[in-house]
Amino acid sequence: MEEKYLEDLKDIKEMMHKSSRFISLSGIAGIAAGIVALVGAIIAHQWVFSDLNLKGHQQLIIPGDVTTNLFLISIGTLILAIIVTIFFTTRHSHQKQEKIWDHQTRRLLINLLVPLATGGVMCLLLIFKSFVSMVIPMTLIFYGLALINASKFTLSEIRSLGMVEIILGLTAFQFVDIALICWALGFGFMHIVYGIFMHLKYQS
Repeated sequence: MEEKYLEDLKDIKEMMHKSSRFISLSGIAGIAAGIVALVGAIIAHQWVFSDLNLKGHQQLIIPGDVTTNLFLISIGTLILAIIVTIFFTTRHSHQKQEKIWDHQTRRLLINLLVPLATGGVMCLLLIFKSFVSMVIPMTLIFYGLALINASKFTLSEIRSLGMVEIILGLTAFQFVDIALICWALGFGFMHIVYGIFMHLKYQS
């Protein structure tokens, strides 16, 4: 009787957890997004940063074609990462017969998008003011803040990932010459590691 009572409490607790958090995140989606980010970092290094002499956070006027390349690479990487994330997360939700769009999803996106949108505007302002070297660390820092802000509406591991992103962003800000490496680690390598961990823990 006591064992049945404890089992019922466990089921109730799990139901409450599912009703208050978005738990359909796919580990495969994290791996795919990480791979996209690594490819984007390699292209950015070849097309943009290999020709820039970033030694500090001084203003740096860059040619218009370089700015265009940086913009296209950034947008292309972001769009492709979003597409693969949506695809694998949606597929995972269908496999588990879970709703992909509900109240929890909206709360998650709102808390995620506010810091991300703020960081995006900040990065555009930095580019317009020619402080290109600050863009990479700012993307990591604001992304980390967004993950931490949204972590209370999804799996708790997201908070740890956010902390790592912030640390890498601060490191990139301090050591400008390895900023792109920090970016590749944060958006590429850490997403792959996180995706593998989440897949093994929740989906294997």
